[in-house]
Amino acid sequence: MSGAPSRLRSVLNHLLPHGQPAHHIHNLTPTVFLERAAAIEPEAEAIFHITANGKTLRRSYIEFADRARGLAYYLRKHGYKRVGLLAPNTPAFLESVYGIVAAGGVIVPVNIRLKPEDITYIFDFAEVDSIIADAEYAHLLNSYKKEHPDVPVIIDVDTDATEGALCGPFDEAVMEGLNLDKATGSKGWADLQNQTVANEDDMIAIPFTSGTTSKPKGCVYTHRGAYLATLANVIESGLNVADGRSKYLWTLPMFHAMGWTFPWAVCAVRGTHVCLRKIDYPLIWKLLKEEGVTHFCAAPTVNTLLCAAKEAEALPKPVRVTVAASPPTPHLFEQMTSLNLFPVHVYGLTETYGPITRGYILPSWDNLPPHDKYAKMARQGHGFITSLPARIIKPDQPEGVLIDVEKNGQEVGEIIFTGNICCKGYYKDPEATRKLFAGGMLHTGDLAVWHPDGSIHIQDRAKDIIISGGENISSVALESMLAEHPDILEAGVVAVPDSHWGERPKAYITLKEGRETSLTGQDVIDWAKHNSSISKFMVPREVEIVKELPKTSTGKIKKNELRVWAKTGAIPN
Repeated sequence: MSGAPSRLRSVLNHLLPHGQPAHHIHNLTPTVFLERAAAIEPEAEAIFHITANGKTLRRSYIEFADRARGLAYYLRKHGYKRVGLLAPNTPAFLESVYGIVAAGGVIVPVNIRLKPEDITYIFDFAEVDSIIADAEYAHLLNSYKKEHPDVPVIIDVDTDATEGALCGPFDEAVMEGLNLDKATGSKGWADLQNQTVANEDDMIAIPFTSGTTSKPKGCVYTHRGAYLATLANVIESGLNVADGRSKYLWTLPMFHAMGWTFPWAVCAVRGTHVCLRKIDYPLIWKLLKEEGVTHFCAAPTVNTLLCAAKEAEALPKPVRVTVAASPPTPHLFEQMTSLNLFPVHVYGLTETYGPITRGYILPSWDNLPPHDKYAKMARQGHGFITSLPARIIKPDQPEGVLIDVEKNGQEVGEIIFTGNICCKGYYKDPEATRKLFAGGMLHTGDLAVWHPDGSIHIQDRAKDIIISGGENISSVALESMLAEHPDILEAGVVAVPDSHWGERPKAYITLKEGRETSLTGQDVIDWAKHNSSISKFMVPREVEIVKELPKTSTGKIKKNELRVWAKTGAIPN
């Protein structure tokens, strides 16, 4: 699949005398951002991390860049070109993002929460020739190693030591690469694939979809797409702060859609990566208060639990929170704002390098009643600055027929995209790629309405719409309304069979701390009937209170698991 930019470049080269290259164009790659940051501000703090052995680690940009460079020389020496990554949000993950690509390789990040058989499938399907794994998760590779004994696994122990007894194979690989560079003339970054690439349309990474309904699919990310998505996130999330350095807290998994390109974006502005091995709400609040965090990304679920934590209190300065992964409620945005967590509402998919739209907050909204203002903030908004506008098309048309819905905020259709920050396709899956881009646009499977101002507003996933007695019930909308109950923390809604209506909604809810014994499912149903904004036909006939809702690594509620709960009646403890 060759892209338009590559074809344009071929034409330009053909037209230039004697086949000279076009000197006004260079091939784009986001790997350049690390060396650039280290050259401009070598001593700036690049990484803050609490290691697996409980030590506080701080690294400058020159140290970060040197370690990534060492890894690149090591990988190139051994001929490793397709490198798997199995790790939480650690410095080693960031170093690998740059080192793998600088060595001319491709990154294959994997979700640490997957089952061993799924990890085996992904690394096998992606044809990795080596794997970098965090020590805590190395056991997940046992079955893979039995099938692929010749694929080396480089273990990172994530300690504060870089040499000696406490360091591990990953640190040793970095040192081996740095020593190799010294022994061969100290060429540094100049001898690596860093500032540019031979073809910007080449593959830079293969992140995989969550695979909740089928086998995970590998999305082909290109150097050009990753570069432009990175710049979009710098702008849309406001990473270039006016009065200092951005400090980005890694609540979002780096393995998910390449961390929405933020491993590159933070370096582009010479910000500080505040790494986090796992979600720990007391620790997050401690870092927000003590380390001067300015930005983080998180799903609505993570933000809901963060706001509900006992450590929650209004911060002295605003923190910009890029919110995505599932549709947030207006109530959540109101809660966040009261704590000085300023929401930047975005929407996207693994297939779009993460975020591709943003809900822009307009000054005129300040004159609206709070409920109306936060309702507008909950819209998914308009296309990113490096993308083309989103469209919403009528469903149930022949494949490839794209007819826009009315911009009336009422007619529901499917969101589609095209442009710079759509993935190139699915790895080794031409049929799925053909379906993804039917009619020349990327199909999301998400249903939305198109407002007169051009903003989009998600109603549901196509498969999550509940059709009850001919009425379409948005599970997202119902969850949002249930979350307005003062005792409810989170809600997940799925369809269950009904002999009369065909389907009806069933709700699973979690309760805020201290309310666990005082509320019943029937109480919620009575409230929904008589004291809420929920329409009569949407009121769930069943509400079950559970300790925790099943979620993906990014905080999306796993509707497929809720459907199993509803079908079998078995809810895990």
